[in-house]
Amino acid sequence: MAATLDFYFEFSSPYGYMAATQIEKLAEETGLALRWHPILLGPMFKAMGSAPLTQIPLKGDYALRDFKRSASLAGIPYSQPEPFPIATVAAARAAYYAIQNHGAKAPGLIKALYHAYFADGRAINDAGVVLDIVAQQGLDRAEFESAIASDPVKEGLKKEIEDAMARGVFGSPFMLVGDEPFWGFDRFDHIRKWVAAGQKA
Repeated sequence: MAATLDFYFEFSSPYGYMAATQIEKLAEETGLALRWHPILLGPMFKAMGSAPLTQIPLKGDYALRDFKRSASLAGIPYSQPEPFPIATVAAARAAYYAIQNHGAKAPGLIKALYHAYFADGRAINDAGVVLDIVAQQGLDRAEFESAIASDPVKEGLKKEIEDAMARGVFGSPFMLVGDEPFWGFDRFDHIRKWVAAGQKA
């Protein structure tokens, strides 16, 4: 049985977006069983006493350059969205619900939500926009509208975030190969080498 590749992502994360475009290929190359995990960085920043990257002096200006450069070098469509960052609760709940109830279609929805924000500049902090994208992916808008407002989905996403933090997750994208942590889109090659060396657990 293949070891797991747990992929933690936040919809307001540029590097999370880039990773989402290529995580399935990475899983295929390495033979790892991919599991998608939507998270919200707010609780993690609070626990760390940190803030969004672009709000940190000096580092923020560099990050804005690096977002565009990293996407360009990887051949990924990217346009720095405004406003940025945004609250992505509705998108995260929609992704969580899709993973739990529409597994085969969940990756497509996740990538469509990311692309809508980081390539097309659509306001995925707006639940209506999220539901439009849900419908465009062939999923039932009314079903998802009810789901993202429901207590089970709210509590499920909250537990997802708590479980992620318990495993040491603190950013996006964050990958766990078994229990081995890798943080950042630039760690994909490390994962390939780690797995090739036979270290999957």
